[in-house]
Amino acid sequence: MSTDHTDADAAHAHGAPRPDQDDTITYYRAMEIAVRELLIDKGILTAGDVRRQVESMDARGPKGGAAMVARAWVDPAFKQRMLRDGSAAARELGLEIGPLRLIVVENTPEVHNVIVCTLCSCYPRMLLGLPPDWYKSRNYRSRTVREPRAVLAEFGTTIPADMRICVHDSTADMRYLVLPLRPQGTEHLSEAELANMVTRDSMIGVAVIEASRANRVSLAERNCSIGFNFRG
Repeated sequence: MSTDHTDADAAHAHGAPRPDQDDTITYYRAMEIAVRELLIDKGILTAGDVRRQVESMDARGPKGGAAMVARAWVDPAFKQRMLRDGSAAARELGLEIGPLRLIVVENTPEVHNVIVCTLCSCYPRMLLGLPPDWYKSRNYRSRTVREPRAVLAEFGTTIPADMRICVHDSTADMRYLVLPLRPQGTEHLSEAELANMVTRDSMIGVAVIEASRANRVSLAERNCSIGFNFRG
């Protein structure tokens, strides 16, 4: 679902609000444990299978999403296919994202896109890796739809007053990926070099990519402190 920044009430239909800390056994966590143990007990899978899958998920990073962005920057035809059907475009690059619907939204000089999941933490993990803690925090989830410009400023991202901000609310079966603007002065870079410039945060929409990014402090490092300082 997509909404402009003036729409504070994004509708959802995939579960109760997610707590900021997973230190309690919720109904859904208890169900996951019960189903997992039952599958192991029935011999359908083993504890090793579960461990390897968890390790595989933990090892994922934003390289898949970055590859899609870089290809779109250098291949206009692929870009159009990606904007039309993000899931098919991902598979075209050999990136398997499962049955979910992937929607790619393009940043332009007039529009800046930002992604949120207002009720939990729906996120294209297959392309970006595990969601950062700040993405799952209640403050980010509640404030981004109400005051996106202020939230982005806390990430060090200042959006011009004449640029529209569009907030997209992910759901259980529909995920979003931001296609950032290609920085000026990067025409000489290869597709692989361009992919190395693309950050996880730029594909969520809380950051923009600058040509001098490699010479600056990593946004990922700064987010460790920024992500938990949102106003209530």
